[in-house]
Amino acid sequence: MTEETNITPSAAAECGALQSSAEPRFADVMRIDEGRKHRLSGMYQEWFLEYASYVILERAVPHLHDGLKPVQRRILHTIKRMDDGRFTKAANIIGRTMEFHPHGDASIGDALVQLGQKNLLIDTQGTWGNILTGDNAAAPRYIEARLSPFAHDIAFNPKTTTWAANYDGRLQEPVALPVKFPLLLAQGVEGIAVGLASKILPHNFNELIDACINILQDKDFDLYPDFPTGGMADVSRYNDGLRGGSVKVRAGIAIKDGKTLIINSIPFGKTTGMLIDSILKANDKGKIKVRRVDDNTAENVEVIVHLAGDASPDKTIAALYAFTDCEISISPNACVIVDNKPVFMGVKDILRYNAGHTRALLERELQIRVEELEGEWHFASLEKIFFERRIYKELEADAASWEAQLAAIHGELGKCQHLLRRAVTPEDAARLCEKPVRKISKFDIKAANERIAGIEREMDEAHSRLARLTDYTIAFFKNIKKKYGKGRERLTQLTGFETIEAAQVAAANLKLYVNHKDGFVGTDLRRDEAAECVGVCSDIDEIIVFMRNGRYVVNRVADKAFVGRDIIYAGVFKKNDLRTIYNAVYRNGKSGSVMYKRFAVSGVTRGREYDLTAGTEGSEVLWFSANANGEAEKLQVVLRQRPRLKNLVLELDFSKIDIKGRSAQGNIFTRYQISKMQLKEKGVSTIGGHKIWFDASAGRLNGEGIGEFLGEFYEGDRLLSITRSGTFRTTTFEALNRYADDTIYIKRFDPAAVLSAAYYDAGQGFFYLKRFAAEPSASPQNFVDENNAASYAAAVSDEPYPQLEVEYEANGRLPASKEYVDVEQFVGVKGFRAKGKRLAVRPVCGVRFAEPLRRQPLVPPDPSPIPDEDIPAANAESEQITLGF
Repeated sequence: MTEETNITPSAAAECGALQSSAEPRFADVMRIDEGRKHRLSGMYQEWFLEYASYVILERAVPHLHDGLKPVQRRILHTIKRMDDGRFTKAANIIGRTMEFHPHGDASIGDALVQLGQKNLLIDTQGTWGNILTGDNAAAPRYIEARLSPFAHDIAFNPKTTTWAANYDGRLQEPVALPVKFPLLLAQGVEGIAVGLASKILPHNFNELIDACINILQDKDFDLYPDFPTGGMADVSRYNDGLRGGSVKVRAGIAIKDGKTLIINSIPFGKTTGMLIDSILKANDKGKIKVRRVDDNTAENVEVIVHLAGDASPDKTIAALYAFTDCEISISPNACVIVDNKPVFMGVKDILRYNAGHTRALLERELQIRVEELEGEWHFASLEKIFFERRIYKELEADAASWEAQLAAIHGELGKCQHLLRRAVTPEDAARLCEKPVRKISKFDIKAANERIAGIEREMDEAHSRLARLTDYTIAFFKNIKKKYGKGRERLTQLTGFETIEAAQVAAANLKLYVNHKDGFVGTDLRRDEAAECVGVCSDIDEIIVFMRNGRYVVNRVADKAFVGRDIIYAGVFKKNDLRTIYNAVYRNGKSGSVMYKRFAVSGVTRGREYDLTAGTEGSEVLWFSANANGEAEKLQVVLRQRPRLKNLVLELDFSKIDIKGRSAQGNIFTRYQISKMQLKEKGVSTIGGHKIWFDASAGRLNGEGIGEFLGEFYEGDRLLSITRSGTFRTTTFEALNRYADDTIYIKRFDPAAVLSAAYYDAGQGFFYLKRFAAEPSASPQNFVDENNAASYAAAVSDEPYPQLEVEYEANGRLPASKEYVDVEQFVGVKGFRAKGKRLAVRPVCGVRFAEPLRRQPLVPPDPSPIPDEDIPAANAESEQITLGF
């Protein structure tokens, strides 16, 4: 202890008061004398650092060398010690592992189950739980395990293992297993230590091997997570697995029909039970509308979501991502132990180390094998010399002792040193003399020569591998992939996610009430007799309220809130909405001019009051309308009578003025007082329809000009989309709609349009052509063979006179060729479930729609033609007038 700090005796006494009565007081331990200062050091600081270091190094964080935590390494070492090729009870494995791991059977059992569920190093038998449903494993006495063949190939070699004493010094355990594979990145890991955490996400088995090969070949590579639960992942902010990065993971959701959704994969770290709980909570809070959720998960995820009667499937999917565990964000934190210190490393650096470490381990194995072969060759050569030159006869000579005989044999062998590669030792002589006598009579010189030649060939092969170590390492990785890579394809789809605004997808299940006179707005005013329902909203919506004096404010929706007296309008407010246009007429001050304006409210500060008038005291709004699509109505305005004022009735047309910002004062309409104002004509939109584009890469609609332009859409318009798998459906043009990755056709839906489709029927093995009119349907409708998943739609056209180009394969009698089919003449229009007409008997290698035919529509002949000369002039003139009209 050194005397330097600022702990006073009184403070030390207070600390001592906190000690247990069974422990010495802090002041007694520190031996603080009055008037002296001491630095806080010693046992407490050392205890904490030792504890923190122990947890970091020995429990929570994996080691870079083998990618294992200590408990995992000890479990695998124990199973290897017990390995006889058969399954072993997990209870036995746990008990034997306790010889190396001093933390109880519970932690060992949990770690063993987690290793078994990763399906990589351990073969399992029995009920080992389910990572999809969260079901626990059976008791250890009921389940069994053994090392997998993959573990035998990549994780064990006592000759290249560094050993250390276990915790009680009775046994030896590996410091690190000689793992010749990027095991850490394949399995992933999560651990929380003292002031430190590690979270490394799992990656795809085959992609890791391919990346290792690229590293050894000095090629660039990309590496992204792959989760055993599948789903979709946005890795744009992965940040190489380092702190500060994030991965968004979504469940896979498909539309079964207009009222049913199927969740077929879940985010990593979640179970179907957790997912269903989050859906039910969101439903209880009114975020989404579902009737029932069924969990049919077994080997694969299958959660059935039954929608409420008026719920949109696409909007519900977006709401599931916004309000439930169907979308989560995972923050990686790649921390590993290197040289007994925690180090933060990116996954690419970890993989580079693993690839180099595997190369070094293979090199060491080859070097050990070369040393072993050198020893085998040396002894085999000595044995040949010993018997071929009859040196064993020295054992028959008279000698004073056994040592003298061995010395004589050693001397005779030394005379043949030029035939050997290293010096002969007395131990070599003693080993030769241990051969039984019958070995002498049965010794075969030819067999000895063959054995030595075989050893030399193996030595040459080992030296050749050492000389081409990188190629040998690449071949090792390729062999591992060939043996164990089948069935380990990527499960997680990598894609980009659009940001879902919660306010856009929240279910509008609340009624919005307004008490215009008293100035109250909210969702809990239904008992107020003066309140009027003005629409529906969700509990996270914002509402905009306009008052008679021109003031307006935006607030969150509430049960009941006072905003100001004389409310003239209240409705749901959409941020950055430039299509909702407000038309207003107001008097500027008590006796000022009458102004009129059109404006949009795109962005405001919540809770702050704004003014649509010029701000003059006594201003009053005389007319107000909110128009969702920029409609501009016409008004009839009656002025008050005044002397010499002749024209008392005026017309106000909002379409004649421009839309401006909310702060604009507007235009002067009249300087006279108004007696009455009423609607003369409903307005039409002055800002046109919604211009819609389709972004095929994201499977989304947008209004930002990204992707293919689909046209200008108005209220009531719908879209028709067709997939390569042979389904079609009609949707609204909302940006929330999701479209399949294999969408091959998307256009404005025209019920009268005839579609021509060429498709492959996998059951029959032929291409077919059909024509049909699509029917409005929110759920996918199949127009190919839905009983065979290999059937697909090859080409679709909505041209009135399409022409199909068919490419035929070459066969023994006919060369490859093309044919053009007049689709209208080839097949008639029938229902979309009709089979259609087979294209050809010859093998077809491709079909596509070529330039359509330009054909004039046929005009049916007049059943009773009248010669021109028989038509009276008056009748002819009358006919022309009729036609002209």
